[in-house]
Amino acid sequence: MSGGECVLLRLAALLLDRPGVLLLDEPTNNLDAYARRRLYDAVDAWTGALLVVSHDRELLERVDRIADLREGSVTWYGGNLSAYEEALAVEQEAARRMVRAAESDVQRQKRELSAAHVTLARRKRYGQKMWDTKREPKVVMGQRKRAAQVSAGKHRILHTERLAAAEERLDEAESAVREDEEIRIELPDTRVHPGSEVLLLRDPVPPYGPPLHGELLVRGPERIALTGRNGAGKTALLRTIAGELKPLSGEVSPWVATRFLPQRLDVLDDESSVARNVARAAPDRTENAVRARLARFLFKGATADRPASTLSGGERFRATLAMLLLADPAPRLLLLDEPTNSLDLASVRRLTEALEAYEGALIVASHDVPFLESIGITRWLRLDGELRDTTAEAVREGR
Repeated sequence: MSGGECVLLRLAALLLDRPGVLLLDEPTNNLDAYARRRLYDAVDAWTGALLVVSHDRELLERVDRIADLREGSVTWYGGNLSAYEEALAVEQEAARRMVRAAESDVQRQKRELSAAHVTLARRKRYGQKMWDTKREPKVVMGQRKRAAQVSAGKHRILHTERLAAAEERLDEAESAVREDEEIRIELPDTRVHPGSEVLLLRDPVPPYGPPLHGELLVRGPERIALTGRNGAGKTALLRTIAGELKPLSGEVSPWVATRFLPQRLDVLDDESSVARNVARAAPDRTENAVRARLARFLFKGATADRPASTLSGGERFRATLAMLLLADPAPRLLLLDEPTNSLDLASVRRLTEALEAYEGALIVASHDVPFLESIGITRWLRLDGELRDTTAEAVREGR
């Protein structure tokens, strides 16, 4: 069965069992538009307790509360996703104001500490001058020197403590601001000129899934959305284009370097570090070049040396994406199979950022219409026993 069919089967079993508490972990993964609507209806009608982990915006608009997990703590927000985003925006604006105030306080404390140093140095020079000219008895001058030293020490400690306290308040204020770093890369080696022939499909019959009738010629940097009901053969077709499967008949001819991002992200060697995984795909690049480009995917310094097995879901996705996009030869046809599965909203934004830099041809199998629209899809294809053009509206409505 396809991934979507497996999800539907499990959901059917859970709904028939009707437990008091229903736990759903990314339940819309792989589901087509029709199946998603059925799931939304089931959630709306559910009378028990429901806890859902999801990045599906339409599903999250149906919840009563949102628990935000961040850095080992949970913050509760009343309402659905829209209410959560509004509350978070207010919080973040307040946090940024606190940062600006704390930064001003730190600068003020630094100026006061610097002025204190100048004042103490002036007093020290005056005291030394008095000692050198012996204007007062030696005993009196010694007492004044010791008192001045004590006073100077207290003065310096006071201003140093104030500066440390101001810097601590700044650290606390900055920790409340969510500055999710953005992927910023350039991939000129992936460029495909308009009109260049990239891929030809003619009546392909993958080794599993339904046969497909029709012809598809991909030219230039087209961005194609591959849609269709669960079990229509999207994954089988992508794996056949990628060369992982051999077609039983028909023609499947990619004419440029091709890379495939599978649903399960199982292309990384778990025992190797992130840097070594990327270096394996680009053997002619120096270690410094690999690390410099990895930093653009937010793997900086020691984080690039972590074994792949220790990565979180979002980190593993970024590492896999880096391995594909930084490979030699550079991919000029990129195949993505349900790339937003299990990604949080920040990771989906990072995927979109990375694809903005990609200049080759792109074929994406996905039911996530907002994501597909965000990456500039130029052509919508539906599999239903043949390759035929469709529209975003038809995909959204399950037609």
